[in-house]
Amino acid sequence: MPRVTKAWMRGAGPLAILKLLAQREMYGYELAEALDHQSEGVLALGHSSLYPLLYNLESKGLIEARAPREAGGRTRKYYAVTTAGRSWLTDHEKEWAGLVAAMAKLGLES
Repeated sequence: MPRVTKAWMRGAGPLAILKLLAQREMYGYELAEALDHQSEGVLALGHSSLYPLLYNLESKGLIEARAPREAGGRTRKYYAVTTAGRSWLTDHEKEWAGLVAAMAKLGLES
């Protein structure tokens, strides 16, 4: 399956990120790997696209970051969904489902 273009990722990216983070908190590289693996490469994001998206979601209050010290003194930033992010996710999942249903009616189903 082909990778989603940058234009489509503007809409699907935040939803995909929040969906994964609603399951558990993750750090950036882990999140990129989960997106790539669970979407079979369709929603793969490079770090130059992922981190600006994370910063944007954080600035909107949809996710929050914490950076505990790991073993060996390394700091890793973990991201988690906020209450506002869960609400946003619920609303946008409904919109996405409606879009998929409408596209299926046009014969554009998977």
